[in-house]
Amino acid sequence: MNYLMAISFSEILTNVGNWLVTEGLKIVIAIIVFCIYCAVVKAICRRLDKSLVKKNVDETLRKVSLPWVKRVLIFIGFATMLAYLGIETSSIAAAITSIGLTIGLALQGSLSNFAGGVVVIVMRPYKIGDYIEMDSEAGTVVDIKLFYTYLRTGDNKIVVIPNSKAGNSVIINYTRQGTRRDDITFNISYDNDFEKAKEAIRECIESCDKILKDPAPLVTLSNHGQNSLDILARYYTKTDDYWDVHWYMMEAVKKAFDKYGISIPYPQLDVHIANNDTASSKNK
Repeated sequence: MNYLMAISFSEILTNVGNWLVTEGLKIVIAIIVFCIYCAVVKAICRRLDKSLVKKNVDETLRKVSLPWVKRVLIFIGFATMLAYLGIETSSIAAAITSIGLTIGLALQGSLSNFAGGVVVIVMRPYKIGDYIEMDSEAGTVVDIKLFYTYLRTGDNKIVVIPNSKAGNSVIINYTRQGTRRDDITFNISYDNDFEKAKEAIRECIESCDKILKDPAPLVTLSNHGQNSLDILARYYTKTDDYWDVHWYMMEAVKKAFDKYGISIPYPQLDVHIANNDTASSKNK
């Protein structure tokens, strides 16, 4: 009995040794080659990314396309490794196709997001770094994926918007143009000299170097309001300077109005109280 067990154990060791020498060595070689292949693919993608940066290729296109190029190349290498090991890849491909179809039916919303991501990449209604407004959300685009767009709002929150909104919503891109117009309406009392108020606003505009001379700024009386005269200040700035100039004008015009004695009115209601004795004598 012990002799038979010794023979069986010896045969097992022999079979394991033969497998390690043949198939085992083949698997080790395949894994090593695949790891080297992955490292080469990553190095090529890094070099390609640097080359695209030097050629000033759009950042959005780089960040969206290169990761997928890397994934496709690695998948091709993995499929090649399986074929080298003698594993039938046709059945695996059929299984992946069936699983993909099932997942696609279950995730139709995600597929619409994928289609929206393709639209964003091809049509480029916005890119990374643009300040946009979409689906009632506004912020700077910090990243674009195939399924989602990431915005950073003014108060430093990250808003994730499905890319399907890119094809179904109105998108306002505040950065696409190099310049931006600002319209500010200032209210003054009817008792004030509106020409003097216009001159005070012009002085503030001329004192700001960030306000563009072309197109020329406009200061005009725009409306006779119920409680005030409305003076419109319209000017252009570079897009990056928009808010700095806006806040500057709000403060500078208030100081100029104080300097020239121009008052900013507020809604008022005059109430007249009738004298009861007078009203009684009139009724007699």
